[in-house]
Amino acid sequence: MGEPIWLKSYEEGVPHSLNYPDKTIAQIVDEIAAKMPNHKALIFYQKEITYGELKLYTDLLAAALARDGVKKGDRVALMSPNTPQYVITYLAVQKIGAILVQVNPMYVERELLHILNDSGAKVIVAMRNLYPRIKAVQNQTNLEKIILFDFSPYDVPDDAVDFEAYVKSAAGYTVEYPPIDYLNDPAVLQYTGGTTGIAKGAILTHRNILANPMQVTAWMTSCEFGKEVVLGVLPFFHSYGMSVAMNFSLINAGTLVLLPRFEINEVMNTIKKYRPTVFPGVPTMYIAINNYPNAGSYGIDSIKECISGSAPLPVEVALKFEELTGGHLVEGYGLSEASPVTHCNPLGGKRKVGSIGLPFPDTEAKIVDPENYERELPIGEIGELAVKGPQVMKGYWNMPEETARVLKDGWLYTGDIARMDEDGYFYIVDRKKDMIIASGYNIYPREVEEVLFEHPKIKEAVVVGVPDEYRGETVKAFVVLKDGETATAEEIIAFCKERLAAYKVPKKVEFREELPKTAVGKILRRQLREEELRK
Repeated sequence: MGEPIWLKSYEEGVPHSLNYPDKTIAQIVDEIAAKMPNHKALIFYQKEITYGELKLYTDLLAAALARDGVKKGDRVALMSPNTPQYVITYLAVQKIGAILVQVNPMYVERELLHILNDSGAKVIVAMRNLYPRIKAVQNQTNLEKIILFDFSPYDVPDDAVDFEAYVKSAAGYTVEYPPIDYLNDPAVLQYTGGTTGIAKGAILTHRNILANPMQVTAWMTSCEFGKEVVLGVLPFFHSYGMSVAMNFSLINAGTLVLLPRFEINEVMNTIKKYRPTVFPGVPTMYIAINNYPNAGSYGIDSIKECISGSAPLPVEVALKFEELTGGHLVEGYGLSEASPVTHCNPLGGKRKVGSIGLPFPDTEAKIVDPENYERELPIGEIGELAVKGPQVMKGYWNMPEETARVLKDGWLYTGDIARMDEDGYFYIVDRKKDMIIASGYNIYPREVEEVLFEHPKIKEAVVVGVPDEYRGETVKAFVVLKDGETATAEEIIAFCKERLAAYKVPKKVEFREELPKTAVGKILRRQLREEELRK
């Protein structure tokens, strides 16, 4: 079936440099469709879509959007779990030069409102069940069109259009695609909490979102063009799932098996039926498979290569998974601002316990003095990790000051504290100061705390991440009630559930008479975290 042209330089199985073509991912998919029209591109339960069909659907949606006035630079929001409509929309928006705004379908109204207003999106594509949330905020946004889809018949609201009917309406309509500046034109706004807890749109260019899956391809030295089956259960609205599952599969003429959520019985039966060869995930997914009864009888030995991200990968988890599958499972590292992967342990080479591995091809990394970013620290010293490469974002959407703070001379200052050893392997010593990572999701305490402070009975509150056997970390809130008030943990949790995505809601609440503070009144979050670790 041929192979990609960009693989060129190898040394001991680790590639160092790649050729990045001046193409969008959508253009690469079109080329694959021309050469391999009947090759399976997507599998979603009983539905299979070939590359030829994927190109047809993508062209029709692109034409419909362009007909209705969506032009280069306009923002189109996409709010959906992993579905064929997700992939079609993602590619169609690229074709007309518009910018895709990734929206987590678990977001509640206040979160959705912020992203729609910050991005200025004029169109949103979403699953039917999300319509009430979208409608509740539409009058406060620039949204002009709501495009909905579902997998069973439904009544289309009067102020929305059905995805399938909308696509069909463009039959016979032709559109001339605009020229793309691959290095500079934005392709995706990837919203990330950042260190402040305020969601910021990382501007990922067409080169960014193509470079990262190409780097993944080169790293997976056993990858064969047109022959991989990729299990797409990582959410594509997260940059990790977007690059390492969806885009990796698309640029390699892979077959992408879509699952809208991780449900272990469904995952195991899907593995048994479709025999995936590549399975990017997070540690909780691999833990669930390791502990599944008779896991070996589900054909998991088809899995050749897995990169784990979003949270530290315990070595015992990796070893047991490799024993069960016969494949490789290694830990990588990244952040939304880098599309996201920058480091990974070699899949077939030397890996080190506790390390995030080596920089990706064409990626530079260094450790700098957190107080003086111009001073690079020597091997073994602990400082801030800075990275540079073709996957690093252009900046934050409409936030020049924040952009200038983290991007300097092409270097992205991650805010993560790390060190490098004598072999060039990197180790994260401490994550961004307060961030909690639960089941691969980034949770910023400030956002949760702001909701807690809205509760009429709460005087003070602070949130920390505490160890959790399954999620890695979970959210715990320490609360001081106002004088004379009483409340239960269940009451506080229910209050949060109405105002936050499910993964951000505190799972534990501890009531205290007072919280530990510094002399100037700053709450000692680290002290509370350390108390939990000692339990």
